[in-house]
Amino acid sequence: MKIVLQEVLNANVSIDGNIYSEIGKGYLLLVSFTNGDNEEICSKMASKVSKLRIFLDEYGKTNLSLNDVGGEILSVSQFTIYANLRSGNRPSYTECMRPEEASKLYDFFNQELKNLGYEVKTGVFGADMKVSLVNDGPYTLVIDSKELGF
Repeated sequence: MKIVLQEVLNANVSIDGNIYSEIGKGYLLLVSFTNGDNEEICSKMASKVSKLRIFLDEYGKTNLSLNDVGGEILSVSQFTIYANLRSGNRPSYTECMRPEEASKLYDFFNQELKNLGYEVKTGVFGADMKVSLVNDGPYTLVIDSKELGF
């Protein structure tokens, strides 16, 4: 499982020209799954996201959590994060989890964030979405479950 986390001042997802969901200050999460991911990994990743301290405190240090700043979460499924670019110029998606399985894990991951006390807004799994954001900083992290030993 990989998450591209962007600290945002605001973000939204539009579908068919209409805003589907939006947030103010918080995290835009682009969430992707690969073969072998499971609910245990999703739980650990949700916990990791919830505990991050990346917002600036009064001394300019990244010391505040999402809770500390009253932030929101917009979670968007993004299978292309697992695109394989090792050979050729066209991405291969063989490392991406099958949509039926990934959709279930995406829902589970979002529910885990809700269980941790966050209001989570989402896109629609598999939809043609337009994501708009104002990245704060910019501040972007890539969180990889394999690198974290999950």
